Amino acid sequence: MSSILSTADKRILHEESASRIWRKRLEAVIRYVLMFCAGVSVLTTVGIVVLLLFESLQFFGEVSIIEFLTGTEWAPQNQQFGILPLFCGTMLVTVGAAIVAVPLGLGTAIYLSEYATPLVRETVKPALEILAGVPSVVFGYLAIIVISPFIRDRFPSADPANAAAAAIVVGFMILPTIISLSEDVLRSVPRSLREGAYALGATKYDVTVKVVVPAALSGIVASFLLAVSRAIGETMAVTLAAGGTPRITLNPLESIQTMTAYIVQKTAGDNPYGTLEYRTIFAVGLTLFVSTMLLNLAAQWILSRVREKYE
Repeated sequence: MSSILSTADKRILHEESASRIWRKRLEAVIRYVLMFCAGVSVLTTVGIVVLLLFESLQFFGEVSIIEFLTGTEWAPQNQQFGILPLFCGTMLVTVGAAIVAVPLGLGTAIYLSEYATPLVRETVKPALEILAGVPSVVFGYLAIIVISPFIRDRFPSADPANAAAAAIVVGFMILPTIISLSEDVLRSVPRSLREGAYALGATKYDVTVKVVVPAALSGIVASFLLAVSRAIGETMAVTLAAGGTPRITLNPLESIQTMTAYIVQKTAGDNPYGTLEYRTIFAVGLTLFVSTMLLNLAAQWILSRVREKYE
């Protein structure tokens, strides 16, 4: 009997040992797969930066970087390489989109978090996720057939394609980002803060405005900055809605051109490889990359100043 038990015990121990060896090998494979994924991500980023720098440095070898950054005319076909018209157009659309999206997004997030019933919340949030999944070219088409005619009916002097239409449509595109992230942050505020405010006699409005929103400010700011980053990099909707006229203007009713729209225009055209006009694509792309990186750095600094921590 003891020999039978001993044999059974040995078999069990052998199976457990084999199982441990198999788990260790599986964990090693998973670790290497995850390392590979991380490496691909890093190498992709490095490759993009190296490509931008390589082509851009060749461009700046023929064009003064001072002229590029301070010039007020952008016409590569006429050897005029001032980036300010494209940068101005990008900022005009981005600021306009923020003006549209930030109040609507924050208001909707506060309503869903603090006032909406569970049924309303469960209905609205999936609808917002559907809105986030609509392709940008569809928004551009919407701007052409709906928003631009609406603007021109009220402002006859407006160009057929204008910055206002692009700003409005991009504002609606970034709404789901602001609403979803802000609502999650607002709902994550500790319940004890709300209960403490109610115990002191605060109203629902006071609790929301003076307790919940300030407590969630860091996350709300992060959602704003993430949405603005998307607005800066938006391409197809802006290309269709804003027009293709690079100019320095603060008039949203005029046709403008953004950095992303210029890149789309040139990559779709017939530009021989290695020419100066071809390299403008990479110079503009590098400017866009640096602008977004600076925005992210500013976001990190702002978040470090306003972040709230709870035990």
